[in-house]
Amino acid sequence: MRKILLTLCFAALAFAADSRPRIRAVTVFIDVDSTNYAAKIQDAQKFLAVAKTAFNRAGFEGAGGRITTQPFPVYTHGLARQEALGLIRKMREAASKGSSALDIGPAMMHDNDDLAPVALLTDVLSANLGVNANLVIADEQGIHWRAVNEAAKLIKAVSQRSPHGDGNFSFGAIAMVKPYGPYYPGSYHLGQGHAFVVAMEGAGVVGDVFEHYRDPVEAERQLSKTINEYAKRAEAVALQLASSTKWTYEGIDATPAPLGDRSIAGAIESFTGAPFGANGTLTASRIITHAVQSTTVKRIGYSGLMIPVLEDNLMAQRWAEGTFNLDSMLAYSAVCAAGLDTVPLPGDVTEEQIGRILGDLASLAYKWDKPLAARLLPAPGKKPGDKTAFSESEFLKNTVVQPLPGARRP
Repeated sequence: MRKILLTLCFAALAFAADSRPRIRAVTVFIDVDSTNYAAKIQDAQKFLAVAKTAFNRAGFEGAGGRITTQPFPVYTHGLARQEALGLIRKMREAASKGSSALDIGPAMMHDNDDLAPVALLTDVLSANLGVNANLVIADEQGIHWRAVNEAAKLIKAVSQRSPHGDGNFSFGAIAMVKPYGPYYPGSYHLGQGHAFVVAMEGAGVVGDVFEHYRDPVEAERQLSKTINEYAKRAEAVALQLASSTKWTYEGIDATPAPLGDRSIAGAIESFTGAPFGANGTLTASRIITHAVQSTTVKRIGYSGLMIPVLEDNLMAQRWAEGTFNLDSMLAYSAVCAAGLDTVPLPGDVTEEQIGRILGDLASLAYKWDKPLAARLLPAPGKKPGDKTAFSESEFLKNTVVQPLPGARRP
């Protein structure tokens, strides 16, 4: 262990002068049941503390801890609904003691799955417990149209039952998303626990490159080189952690996720010289995605580009200005791994309309075999032109509700 810490300290000294991406999260995967969850969570948190120290000493800020269980229907099976809700509440409390986020995986994996877990998840999200979860709407077998409808029903119900509709921030409808992804709420695994992955946060790195290179060929070459260098440094820390702790390293997602003023919209505008959503945005999206996917590390998760409307301050502003919309986000998703992330919808949006949006996303993901996810956020009581009233935080910026594509303007 002493040798590892000396190596990490040397790395921090060697690279202290350069700018780096943050580590958005280290996500661990555990198997739990109703009798061992507290011990498993505590063990995971011990590892996460060691991991945070290692990444920070290597010069990477952040590295907050996340814990993902196997799909929750496995360990809530046979419990009465209130018993299952109580178990999940206790698990969240155990995770909170170590300041860890918690994801309980998919309510449905297959289209013929029992629907009782969807009803349970609706209760969990409506109670706004801060527990993340998801539902699979497409995989290698095809589009899960029954699951699409169930996800739409859940989103609508949670928007009406949770305070300010905030519960939907913790839910993702996922299509073609593989296990062991680090980003919430689309994270899950299938029973192979005691593993970890790393999520990066590097919108600033993209901005630095795009400020200096606007030629598409040279911008892609420089961005690929830069992201690969940072990803390899982060992976070196991860491999050392795996060796010293015996937790299994499953990969790194170098997606340059934005947050607040660390804006991917601003980075793309440096390349296009125009507001996010203008011509050239799709080209920039492809360049970023190709750069991430050219890394020589063990890749996992989305490994592309994220466009979270309400988690990127400039993007939230551009959404209010109407420079892009749902359809353009789907267009960008055709060349990157993004989807429809934290997208505000009118409060009176119907289950049928939500289902059509999810169906479009699932169709795109299945056609091109690419991981896409949707976090759709109906804003209670708000109509197009109104400002949303979700609970703001350092992770969230309210914006203006826009009409759905195809809606007739008054």
